[in-house]
Amino acid sequence: MTDTTSVHPVDQKLPPLQLVPLALQHVLVMYAGAVAVPLIIGRALKLPPEDVAFLISADLFACGLATLVQCFGLPGVGIKLPVMMGVTFASVGPMLAMAATPDVGLLGIYGSVIAAGVFGFIVAPFISRLLPLFPPVVTGTIIMVIGISLMRVGINWAGGGLPSFGKMVDGQMVQVPNPAYGALDGLGIALFVLLVILALIKWGKGFVANVSVLIGIVAGAILAGLLGKMHFDKVASAKWFDIVLPFHFGVPQFHIIPIVTMCIVMIVVMIESLGMFLALGEITGKKIDEAALTKGLRADGVGTVLGGVFNTFPYTSFSQNVGLVGVTGVRSRWVTVAGGIIMLILGLLPKMSALVEAVPQVVLGGAGLVMFGMVAATGARILTNVDFKTNSRNLFVVAISVGFGMIPLVAPNFFKALPHELHPLLESGILLAALVSVILNAFFNGIGSAESARTEAAMGAAAAEHV
Repeated sequence: MTDTTSVHPVDQKLPPLQLVPLALQHVLVMYAGAVAVPLIIGRALKLPPEDVAFLISADLFACGLATLVQCFGLPGVGIKLPVMMGVTFASVGPMLAMAATPDVGLLGIYGSVIAAGVFGFIVAPFISRLLPLFPPVVTGTIIMVIGISLMRVGINWAGGGLPSFGKMVDGQMVQVPNPAYGALDGLGIALFVLLVILALIKWGKGFVANVSVLIGIVAGAILAGLLGKMHFDKVASAKWFDIVLPFHFGVPQFHIIPIVTMCIVMIVVMIESLGMFLALGEITGKKIDEAALTKGLRADGVGTVLGGVFNTFPYTSFSQNVGLVGVTGVRSRWVTVAGGIIMLILGLLPKMSALVEAVPQVVLGGAGLVMFGMVAATGARILTNVDFKTNSRNLFVVAISVGFGMIPLVAPNFFKALPHELHPLLESGILLAALVSVILNAFFNGIGSAESARTEAAMGAAAAEHV
């Protein structure tokens, strides 16, 4: 007689004494990455500290919502695997370009995020048909360029901010040097954070190694506080509890170029999600068919819409949490459901957000070098599955795509003669690298079968999770 009562490990409900610590572990593993994007965008927009703190609260709250949509599921939405959702770093470059465009700003970013989420929900059933355009040579290149592009942010954090900043002088905005940039005490704190993280990676075991970045930030914050570099006046004045209301900063604005740009980002993010879902299916022993993939990608779209509504940004599954499933062997999706609930609670505690915002940039810089470098390393790890020995044309795909991706970093005025409306697209090295790599791969290698591309994507994502 067949046992119809057996439950797949993915759907197994664990006792609370096991569930809560495991869920907290997932939250701690992703926390540093989860708060990085609102910090980057908030400071790029020169928002006051209280607004940056609100962005962090909103991000944590929306992280929880998006995770619940993906893991707990809604009708036709959610892959129901142990996934934690967070803001994708792929959106940072385009959003920084939008932030620098006066006509777009924060409200324009939110409009593009909402539109991209709707777009993602609609095209989810068709994305798997595009998978042959994104073999590992393309996805690895894109992810590597994401990490390299973000290294500039990490380096400036370690230096104490930007080398110069805008200041009104006689009614005109001029750039003045940042006197704190490159100060020895700040560099020392950043180096201390980096050394703590490296020590934990080398000598830490299990859970401690998994949260080495977070421990490094905490240690750096304590050192900064002892040196008088971290101030807590905003923490003291912050509320213990507050509700994250939709459209806190105003009604979103919709501009065509930012929307198109963010939709392109959404396609890249969804292709990355496909690989992660396939890898997670292998790790958990859960068969992932096309219908499940569609539900998972729709959850990416719904999560991104929720992000725009609740004052934050596009969402995707976090790779470090997928890797954690493989490391711990705990396959239950109810662990990440509980993790999503914890994220919701953290988003409703403004004091926690204000405390995170109070962390000096030099502390984040030491961690940023690791976090963003690991993104680049993930891309490089995916590229190890690419055949460069017998197919040297793959070398040209990577080389030229990375070259295009570096243009906005090393030559910011390279495209100044082109129409201003195109700048949010052309000023994103990530999108340039994505477009060029797809075109060059199709030109040199053609388009393979969907089945072989899916297998390659799963192998690439599985390899990336072990970085």
